[in-house]
Amino acid sequence: MSQTVKFWFDPACPFAWITSRWIREVEEVRDIKVDFNVISLGVLNEGKDDPNNPETHKKWQGARASLAVRERHGVEKVSEFYTAAGTRIHNQGYGLDEYEAALSEALEEIGVDDAAEIIEESKKETYDQGLRDSTQAALSLVGNDVGTPIIAIGDSAFFGPVMTRIPRGEQAGKIWDGFAALVEYPYFYELKRARNSDLDFS
Repeated sequence: MSQTVKFWFDPACPFAWITSRWIREVEEVRDIKVDFNVISLGVLNEGKDDPNNPETHKKWQGARASLAVRERHGVEKVSEFYTAAGTRIHNQGYGLDEYEAALSEALEEIGVDDAAEIIEESKKETYDQGLRDSTQAALSLVGNDVGTPIIAIGDSAFFGPVMTRIPRGEQAGKIWDGFAALVEYPYFYELKRARNSDLDFS
């Protein structure tokens, strides 16, 4: 039976996007099943960001739409939505003024019949308490001084791993093996070094 791994993402985060593409590769070469959950950069930065800044709105809208898809249509559909939206936002370079279009096109691609409703709800506070709850569920496992992505294996979770390239195939599996071993060791806490390469979503 596959091991369920929880993955918290915000579609606006490029680092979460790379890590999510890695873990999808891992699904192909290791016996895991990924349960995609939503963590909100808007929630994490609440009180710090200017609420009138379009970038702040972007942080909220994508997470709201993602949570709406998960609650209305389940885990499989939110995974599909994240792939469709993330491809547009990160790989295809949809800008800030095209962000809503990226979400709308992603909803159309995954074939939900309430896409227009989800977009409207993503502009309101309907799902904000749910975002706070989901974000807090992730933070309760790792502490408050982190961002996205967060990955949980059983009761153990970590922020990251943060990468600038997407490992593919068996290389992805080998990195997973090392990551899983560290996560499962109760006295391991942190690995980190300065980034010196640009993000590559290919």
